[in-house]
Amino acid sequence: MPDRPSLAALVPATIRPPFAAYAHGTHVPAGAEWVFTSGQLGITTDDAIPGDARAQAELCFAACEAILAEAGFTRADTVRINAFVTDRAHMAGYMAARDAWCAGLARLPASTLVIVSGFTRPEFKVEVEVTAARLPPA
Repeated sequence: MPDRPSLAALVPATIRPPFAAYAHGTHVPAGAEWVFTSGQLGITTDDAIPGDARAQAELCFAACEAILAEAGFTRADTVRINAFVTDRAHMAGYMAARDAWCAGLARLPASTLVIVSGFTRPEFKVEVEVTAARLPPA
């Protein structure tokens, strides 16, 4: 593997390009600091749950961003997104929210979307977890 002193998006020319705004992988060198979020659901602090997948996904990403901020990280430190939707019909709403959240990032994270049979409550359509990493200051 070539020497990579910093975080790097991995998009090999020898495989099909990503279907959307993400990287196939992310290289994180030794010595990085990490943050892992639990899966976040689309629910507000007053327990309101939007009816559509995009609004739920936006809440999920906002919660992930708040968790990152608690550790002094930003969305730009995200190296991987794992997301789950309860129906193929929710993919477009989720992807629109993910693409908006990743817009302007210099390095896109790796991303996986899985269709699952359901969550703890039937109102939930989307769950998102992120992994973030950054190198300590030089």
